Amino acid sequence: MADAALRLKSLFEQLLGTPIPVRIRAWDGSEAGPPDAPTLVVRNRRALRRLLWKPGELGMARAWVAGDLDIEGDLYAGLDRMSALVWERGDDARTLTQALRDPEVRSAVRGLVKLGGLPLPPAPPPEEVRRSRAHLHTKRTDKRAISHHYDVGNDFYEIVLGPSMVYSCAYWDSPDGSLEDAQRDKLELICRKLELTPGQRLLDVGCGWGSMAIHAAREYGVSVVGVTLSQEQAAYARKRVAEEGVTDKVEIRVQDYRDVTDGPYDAISSVGMAEHVGSERYLEYARDLFALLRPGGRLLNHQIARRPWQDESAYDIDEFIDAYVFPDGELAPIGTTVTQLESAGFEVRDVEAIREHYALTLRRWVANLESEWRRAVGIVGARRARVWRLYMAASVLGFERNRIGVNQVLAVRTPEPGDSGMPLRARTWN
Repeated sequence: MADAALRLKSLFEQLLGTPIPVRIRAWDGSEAGPPDAPTLVVRNRRALRRLLWKPGELGMARAWVAGDLDIEGDLYAGLDRMSALVWERGDDARTLTQALRDPEVRSAVRGLVKLGGLPLPPAPPPEEVRRSRAHLHTKRTDKRAISHHYDVGNDFYEIVLGPSMVYSCAYWDSPDGSLEDAQRDKLELICRKLELTPGQRLLDVGCGWGSMAIHAAREYGVSVVGVTLSQEQAAYARKRVAEEGVTDKVEIRVQDYRDVTDGPYDAISSVGMAEHVGSERYLEYARDLFALLRPGGRLLNHQIARRPWQDESAYDIDEFIDAYVFPDGELAPIGTTVTQLESAGFEVRDVEAIREHYALTLRRWVANLESEWRRAVGIVGARRARVWRLYMAASVLGFERNRIGVNQVLAVRTPEPGDSGMPLRARTWN
């Protein structure tokens, strides 16, 4: 008799002490749970072994990436319902140890072991980055981390990002607008905040596929140096620069920002790059950019932020993101970012929070990926495509639920006499 789903439902509820908010379909075809809820598909017993050997987020992520688990129905609703059971509980060893003292929990674990079997733990999917965290954010490790995320194929990014090829939060007039218009408006917003004028020099740190550099050169007549650590990004960006006819104004380099020495620049844009810097290196990052600006020059720092922790020393990097998406990436609260920039000498003049804009952007990226799923799998493989679908969909919920945000910080290297060059009324760019 096919009853694995009912047994799973009962054991999970016994283990977690709460009703399961999703429907379960097991490997034997059986189903149990709310009939109208999204369905958690447990394709094989190996999924249970992954969860038993690594309870919490990483075990769930391994099972998802490997194809052992899936969600049918509304992906966002399914992840939202499961988040309280997995992502928000965490898997702190002390919490698990305390839970196992409960006879009901021990009984549930024994039942899951019997149902799933417990030989050696399944090997993690090969897409998982496994390494020591002893030497973070050296030039070598940063280059390797950037390559892991960005050198997966420009064709794949064309699917996800669409024609704009901008991999950061767009700026929306309306949820019904087009992604391309919203990304163009974001680039335009940055240029206006920096108050670019013909003949100026702009440094674009983490230039991606060249969209910001091309827009600034074409629309504002500035000379741009764009730096990236990704060979594939640089090759693609150089091709676009040539096609747009701005080779006389745009130079794309494969270069670490710490190795840029040809300042001063009139303005610096750093969009979606500072998340890779790391907390231990952030003040160095801020000081390096400060030194590259002329007095009176402006920095536009566009960066994802997390909510502050009551005990910041307890903060740890998200396991799934670190293992599969952005190795060594770190998020900081916006207050920390502002403090570090000002410690480096900047005067912070404006902070604009655009959290809801990133949720809209990510929903479009997920839709792009799903609409071209077979082609995407043909380019990067099913496991990596599943990584991207999970990380972007989960990020949508993070932004919508105010667990993470994104901010544009406008800062000035204000000269000693104190004339910042800013208008008396802020936000004249709107």
